[in-house]
Amino acid sequence: MTRPTTPSIDANELKTWIHDDQELALLDIREHGPYGENHLFFAVPLPYSSLELDIGRLVPRKSTRTVLVADESGAAIVLAAAQALFRLGYTQIFALQGGIESWTDAGFKTFAGVNLPSKAFGEIAEHAYDIPTLSATQLHAMQQDKNADLIVLDGRPIEEYKKMNIPGSVCCPNGELALRINELAPNPDTTVVVNCAGRTRSIIGAQSLISLNIPNKVYALENGTQGWFLADLPLEHRSNRLYPPSIPEDSKPLLKDRAARLIEKFRLPTVQATQVESWLTNGNRNIFLCDIRTAEEAAINMPAGAQHTPGGQLIQATDQYIGVRKSKIVICDFDNIRAPVIASWMKQLGWDVCLLNDPQDVSVQNTPKPVSTAIQLKHTIALEPSQLSRF
Repeated sequence: MTRPTTPSIDANELKTWIHDDQELALLDIREHGPYGENHLFFAVPLPYSSLELDIGRLVPRKSTRTVLVADESGAAIVLAAAQALFRLGYTQIFALQGGIESWTDAGFKTFAGVNLPSKAFGEIAEHAYDIPTLSATQLHAMQQDKNADLIVLDGRPIEEYKKMNIPGSVCCPNGELALRINELAPNPDTTVVVNCAGRTRSIIGAQSLISLNIPNKVYALENGTQGWFLADLPLEHRSNRLYPPSIPEDSKPLLKDRAARLIEKFRLPTVQATQVESWLTNGNRNIFLCDIRTAEEAAINMPAGAQHTPGGQLIQATDQYIGVRKSKIVICDFDNIRAPVIASWMKQLGWDVCLLNDPQDVSVQNTPKPVSTAIQLKHTIALEPSQLSRF
């Protein structure tokens, strides 16, 4: 089979594509180190080393307009990546002519860091909502007051929380706050402080609770665990204080009412399983069906065609789950409590988002499966753990 050549586009044309109405997968195929030092604002990190493993999840529709970006010196890697995508069936592959250097030469900016769209949005949200904040020293002083009714909720995933955390804090990832806040802070007089590693998830978590109109005072911790450490305050490690695993059924009507007000406020559209099934099978658009519940819940009954995308991380690190700008995102849980919160933020981030009413009814036939690559270890002997004692 003759492989097609990879057409290139210049920086000005790419700038136009980024802001037009068509779907676009803008993929930076460098490794995470170079990407973190300097990249286009809306570029999705997909290193060449994991391209074939992750492309099907990040870019499901193989006719998606896709632009590959690397350094000018990485032209050979861009070509190799394009050929790999061609072998996998992708048909609209382009390269940024002159690499990322041509982008800056055209007068456009590049940025350092990761998850920049979400982090930039967090800064805007803090000012737009005028979210109350506490410094590390203020929180520490409150913790020293034995009469203070206070709870510190760490909005990061459990694995991240266990690495380091504010002393006494309880891990409750942002995506779980709407469901579990009443069990964590049943007294309306309890002050709630939300923290993360830096800023964004503190801001989003605190405002999520405020938007749900809980009766408690809510604050975001400025600069999270980083700010705590820089204030020369001790951190805990390997903590295991986690959110309550179950919620009483009689508490859910109130929680659903809170979430329903967000649906109304942000005019969040809802769809039925039959509509989502049609979207997933007709292939006219990239559809990302996101189950935002805990991993344990998703493992039991995740809807067909969905990917597990923890709610708080979907907001914080969208580019780890969604690889196509202007695609459609369908968000679901099974309680109508958590999904509206996540959908409200994703809509504010500019995504075309809707809520799935009946996830248990999704039954998708012939849905395109994510690409998987099985490595054949021809010269390697597989050992059982019990056999290791021989070596």
